[in-house]
Amino acid sequence: MIFRVINIVVIGALVLAAAYVYRIKFDSTVQAEHLAKLRIEVRRERDRIAALRAEWGELDNPGRIEILAKRFLALKPVAPTQFDSLDRLPERPPDDARAANDDPIAGMLGTARIVSFAQVVIGA
Repeated sequence: MIFRVINIVVIGALVLAAAYVYRIKFDSTVQAEHLAKLRIEVRRERDRIAALRAEWGELDNPGRIEILAKRFLALKPVAPTQFDSLDRLPERPPDDARAANDDPIAGMLGTARIVSFAQVVIGA
């Protein structure tokens, strides 16, 4: 009688082990399919990146930009007379004038300090 109980327990353990192995195999199959889908998606993204880089290279071509600039911009070459000599630059302001203002350019121009966008919105 005891051998029958042991046989039934062993058969039950074998059935449970087989079910567990089947579940592990099924989960690994699902994971393998998911991995294959991810690899396909990565390959597609790499192809998109390569296409975008090729398009960027085409759009960033200096010859193309030059043609577009000539067509749409009224640019003229810089004439040598547009440059000025260094001795005609204004003098540097004294150190105390720079320290007194938050904005040294506004101080040189004689205007109030420049208000930032945040100060305008907040009202500070």
